Formats: sequence, structure tokens, C-alpha cells
Amino acid sequence: MTDTGSMSRMSRSARTDLAISLVLIAAAVALPFMIDSRYILGQIVLALFYATIASQWNLLFGFSGIFSLAQMAIFAFGGYATAMFCFYFGWNVWAALVPGALGAVLFSLVVGLACLRLTGVYVALLTLAIAQTMYLLIVTDTECFVMVGSVCRQFTGGAVGFARFGDLGTRALLRAQWLVGNYAIIALLFGITMVFTYAIVKSPIGLAFRALKDNPGYAVARGVNRFQAQLLVFGISAFFTGLAGGFYAAHFQAIGPGVLSMSQLMFIIAIVVVGGVGTFWGPLVGTVVLVLADELMRESGEFRTLGLGLIIALSVVLMPKGLVGRFGNLVRWLTRKRSGPASSNIVQSPAAAGK
Repeated sequence: MTDTGSMSRMSRSARTDLAISLVLIAAAVALPFMIDSRYILGQIVLALFYATIASQWNLLFGFSGIFSLAQMAIFAFGGYATAMFCFYFGWNVWAALVPGALGAVLFSLVVGLACLRLTGVYVALLTLAIAQTMYLLIVTDTECFVMVGSVCRQFTGGAVGFARFGDLGTRALLRAQWLVGNYAIIALLFGITMVFTYAIVKSPIGLAFRALKDNPGYAVARGVNRFQAQLLVFGISAFFTGLAGGFYAAHFQAIGPGVLSMSQLMFIIAIVVVGGVGTFWGPLVGTVVLVLADELMRESGEFRTLGLGLIIALSVVLMPKGLVGRFGNLVRWLTRKRSGPASSNIVQSPAAAGK
């Protein structure tokens, strides 16, 4: 009966996820027809980038327990690699996106190898040090690598970064509606990322990731290879994060060291915390809430940061499992309350039969 109940819950969860996905697809298709403002559509595209990065950090930390702070560094690596392939070799952006993402995977594997013997806060400190080192190497790069006309360019672009190296082709194809085209492309990227992440989380590999998070000693004793699992989750997370970095660079036609700022990293972490660490829909919900809150407080000046901090603090104190976790608890409570009388009758029936 326990197995039957477990399978029933899994089936119900799968149906719920499918229903949510269909609603989101319908909303994503209808959105460009409902919004006339280019600014709002541009903010939605930016939010999709945030949600994509957050979903992969959630896979790394929420489902696998690896507290890495190198996520924005991997994102920047993918963006920089894509821009450099286009700038130095004259590649089309579409041809450079996958090599850029694979470069981000190689970078993440190096990070994973460096963190192999570490756990918890030590992983966080080392990955943060790697990200900050990457930032410093870029902004302090002043050596002339190539002359572009009369302008000397650094290998990494230096503090300026790279700009106008190519785009996704929507400007030439759709002209005035190019932003709608970019929105469709980034929304498709986010959708593919979420589908692949869902498949990983629900697979035996995802079970191994969660086992290493919940009880590493027991997982290793049961035959889970911590070395392989850690490198695998670093690589999987990095591919889509790096790919998002390439699309980000192509969408804005620019990439610079600003993407490595601490505020960007903290915003991604806050998205996952507010939405729900270790929940599939948490990154999307957290993105909607924080991006909307940030936009509503845009005219508040210094109170903007204070307001976001207050939202995060209240979320941590009042909803440790995030908004999705709180909603899940509410649904389970309502389900138990609704099925209470029926289950009570079932329990009493053997006693009644005995009488």
C-alpha cells in the first residue's frame, strides 16, 4: 500500500507539473501579443536569463548540496567565450554559442576538481575566490593584444569588455519586431533548460545527487561515486549556464566584467531562496517575485536595496522552504483536511466489524 500511495503521489505530482507547464507555455505564447511596451518585454527577457541561471544553481545546490558561488563566473565564461569566438575568428553568433557553452563546461570541471575534497562553506569560499580572481584578471588586463583600427584591444576586453561582435539575426530578419524574436529564442532556451533539468531531477542520476546532499556517507556506502557525481552535476549545470551567457552576450550585443559583480550573484541566490531551495518551480517563482519587486521599487533610490533585503529576510524567517515550499505545505494540509473524515471511517470500520 505504501508503494501504491507513493506512486499515486508521484503521478499526481507529474500531472501537476504538466498542467503548470502547459499554462506557462500558453502564457509565454500570448505574452508578446499582450504587451506593447518594449521596456517591459526587455525586462521579461532579462528575467528569463535570471531564471535560467537560478534553475542551474538550484540544481547544483538545491538538489545536489554543492554550495558553489561560481555560477556567475560560469555564466560570464560562456558569454565571453562566445563573444571572443565572434570577435577574433569572425564566427557567426549561432556557430559560437555551443563552443562557448562547452568552454564553460571545461571551466566548471576545473572548478569541480578544485572543490573535490572540500565540502560546505569551504566550497563556497574557494568558488567565490575563483570568481573574484576571474573578475580581477579581466579588469586589470591592460596589455595590448590586437589593434582594431587605431584602437588597442586587450585579450579579454579589459574593463570595457566586448561589444558589437554580432547578434542573433533577429534585427535583420524581423526589423522593428526583433525584440519579440529574441524573447521567443530566450523563452525557448529557458523551456529546454527546465525540461532537461526536470528529466535529470527525476532520473536515477538525480536520486544520486539528492542522496549525496542528504546523507553523503550513506550514499557513498551504497555505491554512489561522489567524484563522478560532483563533476557530472558541475558539467550539466555549467552547459546551460554557459549557453545562457552566450545568448545574453548576443542579445545585448555586449559582455563586460559587470556580470561578475557580487550583486548579480547575490540576486541569483536570493531568487532561489525566495522561490524555494530544492524545488523545481522555485527559481521561476523567485524570479517573478524579486524582479517584479525590484521593478516596483525602481524609483525608490537607496530604499530599493533595502526593500529587496527586507523581502529576502522575511522569506528566510517566515518561509524557510520558500514560496513554493509554503504553497506545497498548504496544499498537503488542505488535502489531509479534506480526506480526514474518509480516512477516519476507514480506520473505524475494522473495530465496527469486530463488534
